[in-house]
Amino acid sequence: MHDAVRQHLGGLVAESYGTADDRPPLVLVHGLTYDRRQWEPLLRELAIIDPGRQVLALDLPGHGESARQDSYYVHDVVGLLHEAVVEAGLDTPVMVGHSLGGMLATAYAGIHPARAVVNLDQPLLVGDFAQVLRQVEPVLRSSEHGQVWASMLARMEIHQLPPAARELVRTATTPRQDLLLGYWDEVLRVPLEELGEQRARELAKIRSEGISYRYVTQREPDPAYRRWLESVLPEITITVLPGTGHFPHLVQPAEVAGILATAGRER
Repeated sequence: MHDAVRQHLGGLVAESYGTADDRPPLVLVHGLTYDRRQWEPLLRELAIIDPGRQVLALDLPGHGESARQDSYYVHDVVGLLHEAVVEAGLDTPVMVGHSLGGMLATAYAGIHPARAVVNLDQPLLVGDFAQVLRQVEPVLRSSEHGQVWASMLARMEIHQLPPAARELVRTATTPRQDLLLGYWDEVLRVPLEELGEQRARELAKIRSEGISYRYVTQREPDPAYRRWLESVLPEITITVLPGTGHFPHLVQPAEVAGILATAGRER
């Protein structure tokens, strides 16, 4: 996608593409330690499939060119995202998030106006992840914190990525200790039941507002998790893209671009 315009919006740095028309704008929210460069393969495919679509690709707080913040709790970060969306003049966008960004995109739509959510491989219940994180917290807070991120990365199946995408994942990342501790502090400190209730409230609001929600994942969700999702959001669409690891938008960018081309246009 060409003619990117770099902007400072609500304290965040972003690149915008396309122009406003009858298609809802897309807001792209990357995952932890990455930045807006993560979307380059997807943007190239989107320019072919859905040319001229208005897109805003943001750097999350503390990532890329965006300034660090005192708090990286979900609702604090969502507040900054909303400031950026409002300042960009976007109306009820499609929120697209990968990994941590999927959590943020969901929370955004559960609080602020949105047309649709596309969640790329981010479970909304973090119980298993929290247990692992709490076990390694002493290491995370030590000079050996890089081992924790390396272990996480090893589980993301990046060997399935095309070579250029694999290089992007390995190099366009800043796994600083302050980012890991800051963004994971909520999972470490807040009771899991409370976190689950918050996600359920957000999905209930998404349902009541008629906001479409698509969960794109690498494998069929665990049956218990799927039952929970469908209990709070019966209209959810679950798309399984096998063999994409944790990065479906990098392994199958054309497929994901096709999903985004139709997102929010069902009304």
